[in-house]
Amino acid sequence: MLPDDLRAALDQALARHSPQELARSVARLTERYRGGATGATGATGEAAHIRGQADVAAYAAYRMPATYEAAALAMRHAAARVPGFAPVSQLDAGGGTGAAIWAAGATWPSLRQVTVIERDPQIIDLGRRLARTAQAPGVRGTAWRQAAVGSGLDRPRADLATMSYALGEFAERDRADVVRWLARDAAMVLVVEPGTPAGYATIAAAREVLLAEGLSVVAPCPHDRACPIEPGRDWCHFSVRLPRTSLHRQVKAGTLSFEDEKFAYVAATARPAPAPAADRVLRHPQKRKGVVSLRLCTDADGIRDVLVSKRQGELYRRARDVGWGDAWAATGEAAGEATREAASEATREAAGEADRPAADPG
Repeated sequence: MLPDDLRAALDQALARHSPQELARSVARLTERYRGGATGATGATGEAAHIRGQADVAAYAAYRMPATYEAAALAMRHAAARVPGFAPVSQLDAGGGTGAAIWAAGATWPSLRQVTVIERDPQIIDLGRRLARTAQAPGVRGTAWRQAAVGSGLDRPRADLATMSYALGEFAERDRADVVRWLARDAAMVLVVEPGTPAGYATIAAAREVLLAEGLSVVAPCPHDRACPIEPGRDWCHFSVRLPRTSLHRQVKAGTLSFEDEKFAYVAATARPAPAPAADRVLRHPQKRKGVVSLRLCTDADGIRDVLVSKRQGELYRRARDVGWGDAWAATGEAAGEATREAASEATREAAGEADRPAADPG
């Protein structure tokens, strides 16, 4: 969930507008976005259709919490792979109201020099007001620069370069150049997009560009080889659940107390991670009596389905607790043994069901 200082600052900013006004702005933004109109710079995302302070506040109200949670989870996964990484500087390109800089500040307290590049001055104004309240020094002192992101734009050097829900707004022909521009001199690059087939395709293409530039993928993939997912049949994405406040429910015309944000991402570093990667859980684990089924992206075998039996003791307990998107360290012989044991137990259970006499219908 949002850190307390960001939540308080966002609530204060939203208090300038009535819930009804914010809800109307959200409806207008959604209608413009779905209508397919583009902004003055050719951007096609939701932020391209903002027209006034109420729209900016509405945009922050219904998108900033989800963007923060997705970016924060992706960053935690990346940080786990490179525990010694302690960035001092961050560049957030197309940063909107700054969700990614707040997430980075929570993940890497070492950050001190932060720059956000954003084309809309009204979005910058709100982002700056929110950031001034942050406890993290890097977020509080953020430099906000009004400019359209592009491969020809000069940019500050940064240890961490991020882009959240922005790369897909560029024309497909321009995205590779933007990724190369983002990665220039960065120690780590992280790109987040919506968890849709189109969002995954954008991330997969960015991943190929980063690899071609000599970077090494640290998350979510456990390898630097071609993605084993067959295009058109499936897509790699993850999910994070976030709570909705009463205002959030009003603005989004929702009734549930939570929402699930689906996202795709890639994190890559200029230097390979110091330790081998664990497998990655690609779907919600399937649990039934005595068995957990995991779909994994693995270093050695590509996409693999693994069964973990209750007979595996500690391994089974870990499988019961692991979630979609988590790392799974039981590889090689341990994973193979788990699969064999679980398959054997499933066979025994099936045989037991077949041998059991049918219930008396009377």
